[in-house]
Amino acid sequence: MNSGLVLLVDDEEELRFSTSQALELHGLQVKAFASGDEILSRVGFGFDGVVVSDIRMPGMDGMTLLHRIRELDHEIPVILVTGHGEVQLAVKAMREGAYDFIEKPFASQALAGVVRHALDRRSLVLENRRLRAVAGKRDDIETRLPGRTPVMVDLRYRVRAIGATEADALIIGDTGAGKEVVARSLHDISARAKAPFLAINCASLPETLIESELFGHEAGAFPGALRARYGKFEHGRGGTILLDEIGSMPFDLQAKFLRVLQERTITRLGSNETVPLDVRFLATSKVDLESEVAAGRFRADLFYRLNVVTLRVPSLAQRRADIPLLFLHLVREACARYGRDDMEVEPEILSEIAERDWPGNVRELRNAADRLVLGLETGLDSAAALETANTRLADKVAAYEKQLIANAITAHGGSLRPVYEQLGISRKTLYEKMQKHGLDKSLAFDGRD
Repeated sequence: MNSGLVLLVDDEEELRFSTSQALELHGLQVKAFASGDEILSRVGFGFDGVVVSDIRMPGMDGMTLLHRIRELDHEIPVILVTGHGEVQLAVKAMREGAYDFIEKPFASQALAGVVRHALDRRSLVLENRRLRAVAGKRDDIETRLPGRTPVMVDLRYRVRAIGATEADALIIGDTGAGKEVVARSLHDISARAKAPFLAINCASLPETLIESELFGHEAGAFPGALRARYGKFEHGRGGTILLDEIGSMPFDLQAKFLRVLQERTITRLGSNETVPLDVRFLATSKVDLESEVAAGRFRADLFYRLNVVTLRVPSLAQRRADIPLLFLHLVREACARYGRDDMEVEPEILSEIAERDWPGNVRELRNAADRLVLGLETGLDSAAALETANTRLADKVAAYEKQLIANAITAHGGSLRPVYEQLGISRKTLYEKMQKHGLDKSLAFDGRD
C-alpha cells in the first residue's frame, strides 16, 4: 500500500468530512483543509503525496491552487473535483496540468482508485529524482525543450511523466519541430539511459533490405548472406529504438513489427528460432496516422497499439511567443558550437525574427541562428527591421504589456493580488491598465490555452 499523504481541500465541512472518512476507509492517509492557502506550505519539491481539491471555492479556487502548486513543483498530482456541468472547465484544467478530475456525485471507490494511481506516479517521480541526485545528474528537459507557452509547459510535463516508465510512445509533429529531441529526452530520463539509443529512419531504408536490416539474418538466408548478422533491433537491446517517420514503413512489414511490439521477440531471416528483445520503442510521424489508416496505407491495429501514449510536438506557429526566447537559446548554442564569444542579438533583428513565419520550425530557426553567429547572410534586412521597429514601437509596447497582464491573470486564476505583486505595480495601476486594454479577471475561466 502506498504510504503517501492525501491533502484534501473542500470548503464544505460535511463533504470534507465524508470524503476524508471514505478515503481513510480505503486505507489512505488523509489530511483535510477548508482552503487552498492552508496547504501551500505543506507541498514542495519533496512532497510525497497528492492533492484533491474542489474546483469551486471562495477565495483561492481549485484552478488557482493548481497553478500555485505547479509553480512549486509541476509534478505534484492535483485531482480536481467538479460539479455537474463543469466538464469543460475540468478539461481546461487537464490541459493546464491537472492529473485528473472526478465529477460529483462520485463513488468513493472511484476517487480512491484515481488517488492510488496518482500516488504511484508521485512515488516514481521522487524515486527517479533520488536516483539522479545520487548519480550527480540533473534534469535538463527545460534546456532541451525551452519555452514558456502552455503547450511547451505541458509537453515537458508529459515527457517527464512518461520518460521514467517503460511505455512505448508515438511522437507527432511537423518537420523540424523537434520530435527526435523529445525522443532522446524520453530515453535519457529513463532507466535505459546508459543503453543504446538507436534511431532508424523508416523512409531511408532500402525496401529490398529493410527486413534484414531490422531483424537480422542467418548465413545463407539469401544470396550474398555469407554470415549471420544482427539486425538493428538486436543492436538496440537494453535501450531505446526510435522508428523515425513510421508512416513510411511498408504495409506488409507493419504486421511483422506489430508482432514484435506485442511479443517482444524477433526471428532472424533464415531462422526458426525466436530471440527475446528487451527494448523500448518510440515512433515519430509528421503525417496524421489516423488519416493514413482511413486511406488504407497504415494498419489500424498497429496505430492503436502505438497510440496508447501520444506526445504532440507543437510547431513554431503554435507557440509564436516562444520564438524570441528560443532564437536566443539557439544563438548561445551556436556560439558554443563554433567557439565564438557570446553575442548580443540586436533588438530589431529579434523583432523581425519574432514576426517571421518559420515553416521549417526549430530546424529552420537553428539555421538562421547559425548564420547569424557565423556572420553570414541571415535573410533579415536590419535597416528595414529597425525602421519598422521604430515606427511601431508604441504599438508593440502596448501589445506586450497587454499580453503580459493577460498571461499573469490567467496564471493566477483570476486572483488579482498576486498579479499586481508579481508585476510590481499597485492595485490601482493594474485596474487602470486592465481597463485600458479591455481585460478582466474572467480570462482565467474563458477556456483559453
